[in-house]
Amino acid sequence: MKFLWIIPLAVAIDQASKLIVRGSMALHQSDPVWGDFFRLTYIHNPGAAFGLNLGSPLLHTAFSFLAFGILVYLYRSLAANERLLRLALCLVLGGAVGNIIDRLYLGAVVDFLDFGFGDLRWPIFNFADSFVTVGVLLLLLGYSRREKTDGCPKQPSSPAPEEETVQP
Repeated sequence: MKFLWIIPLAVAIDQASKLIVRGSMALHQSDPVWGDFFRLTYIHNPGAAFGLNLGSPLLHTAFSFLAFGILVYLYRSLAANERLLRLALCLVLGGAVGNIIDRLYLGAVVDFLDFGFGDLRWPIFNFADSFVTVGVLLLLLGYSRREKTDGCPKQPSSPAPEEETVQP
């Protein structure tokens, strides 16, 4: 339960930022923040994170709900002491919920963080995408640091050598 507060916090940060962007910018408006390197560019993304397109918006929404269910299952199956994995899953869940809200409300995700140089730009994204990305990286780190015996059947220990008994 320690990390569950991260989910509503991530959703609140994501949705508040999107509300500010939708209320203060026109769709496709792009404003420089730090020269050409960092701009706020308001778009609606009907695809997946970072502009990936897996098909129809309905497919993306269905996939989001499926992923959400799997993440909840993974969280519930973790041992209480697996703190890094719990933190990671809460970040991913918070980001997923933020983008699911957009898909249900707008039929697309609001993206606005725009980094790059000139025409060489990273796909425009949002805070939810950032939470998901950081969470996935932490999941990879957490699972790679798990003890190697986790999930593997324990090898039976060798029986102790029998002592010879000497009879008088």
